[in-house]
Amino acid sequence: MKNFYFLLVTFLLMFPAEVMAGPGGSIVKAATKTIWGKIILGLLFVILLPFIIYISIKEHLAKRKAMKTLRVAGLSLPDFDWIKLKRRVEDCYTRVHDAWDKNDTHLAADWMTNWYWQNQQLVHLDRWESEGLKNICEVYKVKSVTPIMFAYRNDDGTPGEGSELAVVITAKMVDYLMRKSDSRIVEGDAKAKDANHIWSFTYEEGKWLVSSIAPYEQLSDYLEIMSAQPSPDELKAYLATN
Repeated sequence: MKNFYFLLVTFLLMFPAEVMAGPGGSIVKAATKTIWGKIILGLLFVILLPFIIYISIKEHLAKRKAMKTLRVAGLSLPDFDWIKLKRRVEDCYTRVHDAWDKNDTHLAADWMTNWYWQNQQLVHLDRWESEGLKNICEVYKVKSVTPIMFAYRNDDGTPGEGSELAVVITAKMVDYLMRKSDSRIVEGDAKAKDANHIWSFTYEEGKWLVSSIAPYEQLSDYLEIMSAQPSPDELKAYLATN
């Protein structure tokens, strides 16, 4: 039930959203544009306002904790420094979208985990190709990158290896599915829109790589994961003794 309410609240907060089908293959349903539809959404917003406030506070706390723990890790590992890491995230974002637009994730293989780039090619791009569809995807501007989850790891005894990071990325972009035979748009539209998605990264062999892309509606899952992570002070103490 909690997830149902969160999806509904997110839908309201993103109103009016457009259909999207970019990397990750996520589809954000378009909100109704009728007068009655807007009235109903407005009433639901009022009813669910306490829950909206609760989620907003929880999101704020997760962002603050994630940033603080990143700062702690960044003192020992340069690749975890937020300024450098943010540039890496933005590079991954633009390169993956460029490869997606060219219908070939091999072009961004060095920016994604091996499993993920194969998954994206097989599950989405190859399927759309067989259906005669092409995803037109162009990023105009990355507006914000905000960490919401950070989990430090040291797999195989290597500092930082296997660490996980999730960020909310907001960007102005064009993103739609087009039928190649007649260039007709079948999902989305050709207008540039603001899109919010959650991009996850894994630190492997000295590089941050895209490991998954999720719709913003799944934010609550990441907030729960972040709440269970060690505090910045706990991480600092752990790094000092390892």
